[in-house]
Amino acid sequence: MSKVVPTTAFEGQKPGTSGLRKKVTVFQQPNYAENFIQSIFDSLEGFAGQTLVIGGDGRFYNSQVIQTAIRIAAANGFGRVLVGRGGLLSTPAASNVIRQYKAFGGIILSASHNPGGPDGDFGIKYNISNGGPAPEKITNAIFEHSKKITQYRIAEAADIDLNTLGKSTVEGMAVEVIDPVADYAKLMQRLFDFDAIRALFQSGFRMRFDAMHAITGPYAHEILEGILGAPAGTVVNGTPLPDFGGHHPDPNLVHAKELYDLMMSPQAPDLGAASDGDGDRNLIIGRNIFVNPSDSLALLAANAHLAPGYAKGLVGIARSMPTSAAADRVAQRLGIGCYETPTGWKFFGNLLDADKATICGEESAGTGSNHVREKDGLWAVLLWLNILAVRRESVETIVKAHWASYGRNYYSRHDYEEVDADGANLLMKGLRDRFATLPGSHGIVAVDDFAYDDPIDGSRTEGQGIRLMFGEGTRIVFRLSGTGTSGATLRVYIERYEADPAKHDLDPQVALADLIALADSIAGIKQHTGRVTPDVIT
Repeated sequence: MSKVVPTTAFEGQKPGTSGLRKKVTVFQQPNYAENFIQSIFDSLEGFAGQTLVIGGDGRFYNSQVIQTAIRIAAANGFGRVLVGRGGLLSTPAASNVIRQYKAFGGIILSASHNPGGPDGDFGIKYNISNGGPAPEKITNAIFEHSKKITQYRIAEAADIDLNTLGKSTVEGMAVEVIDPVADYAKLMQRLFDFDAIRALFQSGFRMRFDAMHAITGPYAHEILEGILGAPAGTVVNGTPLPDFGGHHPDPNLVHAKELYDLMMSPQAPDLGAASDGDGDRNLIIGRNIFVNPSDSLALLAANAHLAPGYAKGLVGIARSMPTSAAADRVAQRLGIGCYETPTGWKFFGNLLDADKATICGEESAGTGSNHVREKDGLWAVLLWLNILAVRRESVETIVKAHWASYGRNYYSRHDYEEVDADGANLLMKGLRDRFATLPGSHGIVAVDDFAYDDPIDGSRTEGQGIRLMFGEGTRIVFRLSGTGTSGATLRVYIERYEADPAKHDLDPQVALADLIALADSIAGIKQHTGRVTPDVIT
């Protein structure tokens, strides 16, 4: 039977860039997760008898909330739930399942690249029928319902055995536990030349894939070591753990330093790669060269035609505003559209659905294509492998040839994490208050707060980051991130374009040193955050 449970609204259940993210201890409060899940369903219409996909990245508290979500879905009238075995589904795999099985939508339990464990972070995100994150009109509706919720509906039923493939029922709703990897692996085989990649490994090519004890471990073991025949041991940290082995599952140069150090050593394999907590981000490092995510997007777009799934060419490229303009130069040469959106994969959904873009990317290590409606870490690694298998050149050779052809966008992101929110907001306000006076000083040509007019649905999104533009491909961007769970995260993006190949071998921190100092001077970063240096530099 189902029952109606009286409840009281919680403050602050506003979904951010990628759903609602809070500390585990917040979600463990009685009725907290129940309220938010019910608010999701209360904001939707027409799902009676429809299919819902549920899965997560395996972090602490994942299984408990999945059981709760199943019972609430049953009580609210869904006809079927598809759930990954063990409660596991990477975010891109969940998007694929939603699309492949024509589900009404899906609930993804993840805090992406944030730490896990009992003292770590947890998150709940709703994805719509195209497989992509819910647009703002839905997330805003969820928030409004969360503020006035007085009850939720839940089935009184025993837990489902999530570890065994098969079918069962909860209050008349069908529940099917599916293989979380199988459908995704088949999709990748349709996109990429697995025979060529297999031959690459057979030729002695070596790689290291660090799954960071997160969700992509099972996918990488099956695809890289299983189907493609990479040597055993190619995948490391491949078992998903509730606390990610005590590590931070963010594939950047701080949290994947061991991989970076290996790739810079004489023992380096040919390719180093990593993915994050829920499998939607990627890190690419060649022997002796780190590939900046913005450059990786441009390189993948320029070489995508080498993979069977993209042999007919791209219709367009989309990037988030803070991402460097390297991809713009590829789009211009290919004669295709290029779109600049706010940060957040949900903004790419309309472009992909309207067939305006084929490949999308964000500087925060997320790239993907129209095969799903999420960024996809392992997809990016496989496309790199396909390119390497065809070109039979090193990562370093391919990157430097690209710079020589297109020019180099020197680029860096400086993150100041968990700073005082009031100080961070004052910093941003101080910049906005000087919009009229900053142009003309320090070589600044123009200043704005980025706004996006969606070319498909006409919606407008404002306040997406303050841009100081210097002309000739040079800019500084200040933005507060929405992916943290405490305090505020200030991100500062610095970019300068250099056309001369003779000047392409500088360290980005050296090439951008004057702009980095100027960013601090203009915004008062030390003054407002109390930080002398960034927590993370990429």
